[in-house]
Amino acid sequence: MLNTDKKRPLTNDLERAEKLRKVIDLLHEANKSVPVIVEGKKDAVALKQLGLSGEMIILHRGKGLYEFCEDIAGRFAKVILLMDWDTRGERLYKSISESLVGHWEEFASLREILKILCRKDINDIEGIPKLLSRLEGNEHTRQGG
Repeated sequence: MLNTDKKRPLTNDLERAEKLRKVIDLLHEANKSVPVIVEGKKDAVALKQLGLSGEMIILHRGKGLYEFCEDIAGRFAKVILLMDWDTRGERLYKSISESLVGHWEEFASLREILKILCRKDINDIEGIPKLLSRLEGNEHTRQGG
């Protein structure tokens, strides 16, 4: 089916948006009691835009990866790892997940589902709000670039 009305989203886009919303709702519920670890400030801002209201922990914050993971393991029983799924993000995800065994596995599927739903369009957390808006047909074209 060809979409000749560029402002009206395709059915597949709406289905993807609905699935994304469901994952975001699950993240929102989990984040009420479990902190989310992200790579940078823009990722944290994007998750707040999507309605997450719990604790966000930005990776590193002046610490080495080992020290960061030791601190997290000592402070939290569970965490949600939401690194980007670009090359750097995947490397960080692997390193952190190996250092925090037993703390993150319960929520691993949420990142994997996000990755699957977003991968063909974006490879980072910060791009999710704009992607969701586009999939729902709400993205406005910018004036003057």
